[in-house]
Amino acid sequence: MNDTLAAESVGSRQRLSTIELLVAITALFVLFPFIENLKSAGLIESILLTVVLVAAVAAIAGRGNVLIIAVVLALPALAGRWINYYRPDLLPPELFLISAIVFTAFVIANLLQFVLKAPSVTTEVLCAGISAYLLLALLWTFGYWLVAELTPDAFAFNASIKGEMSIKGFDGLYFSTITLCTVGYGDISPVSKVARMLAAMEAITGPLYLAVLIARLVSLYGAPKTS
Repeated sequence: MNDTLAAESVGSRQRLSTIELLVAITALFVLFPFIENLKSAGLIESILLTVVLVAAVAAIAGRGNVLIIAVVLALPALAGRWINYYRPDLLPPELFLISAIVFTAFVIANLLQFVLKAPSVTTEVLCAGISAYLLLALLWTFGYWLVAELTPDAFAFNASIKGEMSIKGFDGLYFSTITLCTVGYGDISPVSKVARMLAAMEAITGPLYLAVLIARLVSLYGAPKTS
C-alpha cells in the first residue's frame, strides 16, 4: 500500500515537473526577442536561463541517483552564468557554455530515456518529448555561442539585415531553431569549418529526432496504462 502511494506521488511530481519544464522553455523562446533591447536584458536572460535549468533538474530528478548528477552538472552552469554576468573579468564565458552544454545534453538523454521506456502515451511523456526537442535547439545555441567566442568570425550575417546581430543572443537561438527544423533562411551562415560541422549535425539531428519520437509515440498509442 505504501509502495503504491509512493509511486503515485513520484509520478505526480514527475508529471508536474515535465509540464513546468516545457512552460519554462517556451517562455524562454517567446520572451527572448523582446528583452534584447532592454537595459536589463542580461539580467532577464540570466533569470530565464536559470528557471529553465532549475526546471530541467526537477524534471529528471525522480529517477535513481539522477538528481545528484543533475545538481552537480547544473551548479557550474548556473554559477558560471551569474559570475560572468556580474563579473565577466573573473570568469570567461567559455566555462559557462561548456558546463551548460554538458548539463543540457544530460537532461536531453534522460528525457529521451523516459520517453523511450514509457509504457503508454501520457501527458508527461508528451511534455518530455517536446521539451527534449526544444532543448536540442538550446544545446546547439550554446555550441554556436561557444564557437563564436573562440572564433569571432565563425558566422556571417546578411548585410541587408538591420540592427546589430550576434550569435550569442536571440540570433543564436533563432539560427539554431531554423537549422534544427532544416529551414535555413540564409540570413545567418556558418563560415568556419567547426560552425559548419555543428550546423550539419543539428540539421541531421532534427528530422531524425522527430522520426524516432513519432515512431515511438505511435507504437505507444493505445497501449494500456499500467496501474
